Amino acid sequence: MKTKSIKLTDEELVRQIVEKNDTHLFAVLYDRYGSLVYNKCYGFSKNKEEAQDLAHDVFVQLFVKLRMFKGKSKFSTWLYSFTYNFCVNYVQRNSAKKKERVTVVTDVIKDEDINEYEEDDTDLFQLKSDKLAKALKIIDVEDKMILLMKYQDDMAIKEIQESLDLGASAVKMRIKRAKEKVILAYNNLP
Repeated sequence: MKTKSIKLTDEELVRQIVEKNDTHLFAVLYDRYGSLVYNKCYGFSKNKEEAQDLAHDVFVQLFVKLRMFKGKSKFSTWLYSFTYNFCVNYVQRNSAKKKERVTVVTDVIKDEDINEYEEDDTDLFQLKSDKLAKALKIIDVEDKMILLMKYQDDMAIKEIQESLDLGASAVKMRIKRAKEKVILAYNNLP
């Protein structure tokens, strides 16, 4: 049985887990994605034990909410977003620790394909981190997620495209709008 389940695609595996409520099949899914989820959690917590606890909590919630996966994107993309949202919510609940976790990394544009959606990030990088953490708390989770993907995780536009199953111009436009929202929120803070 285990050998057969290893050959299943992620989507087939998820379908069977949901149909049978099978924890053994879920263990196969855990084996495939445990380290990916842990690494993402570690990126938020910067602490091994806390990252292990977060990853465990992600998988507990994942088992409960797995039936929400409808197959409109690859499972890995859905799991990445699920983990990201879980971690963002965790950070929001622990706002005292949030200052340590929210870091905006200067992005170096490696792509020579600069178009109308890309703009200078100077304004974003001049924001003070404590006030930026408050501004990030105000904006929508989706906007926060795409900014963290680009500036904290240093993901290329192509990687974000694949992760969110969007076109390049849609990703660039979302990043542009999210930057505008966080700067506006930042400027409106006392």
